[in-house]
Amino acid sequence: MSVLARKGDFVLTASEVNPVVRALRSHDIEITALHNEEPRLFFMHFWANDEVSKLARGLEEALRHVNRKRE
Repeated sequence: MSVLARKGDFVLTASEVNPVVRALRSHDIEITALHNEEPRLFFMHFWANDEVSKLARGLEEALRHVNRKRE
């Protein structure tokens, strides 16, 4: 079993915040801070320490809720 400690950040619009929070929490990824700035963007910081595959699934699910450019 490979275990990984990971911290990271998301920059989100208001409509993306709750779905991303739910996705991360459902995979036991802890939200360590959430704050906003002008223009209306939210900065979310997270921390996780778990199996690599579980973290990957959680981050993948969270990214599905973010309006990002896909190549």
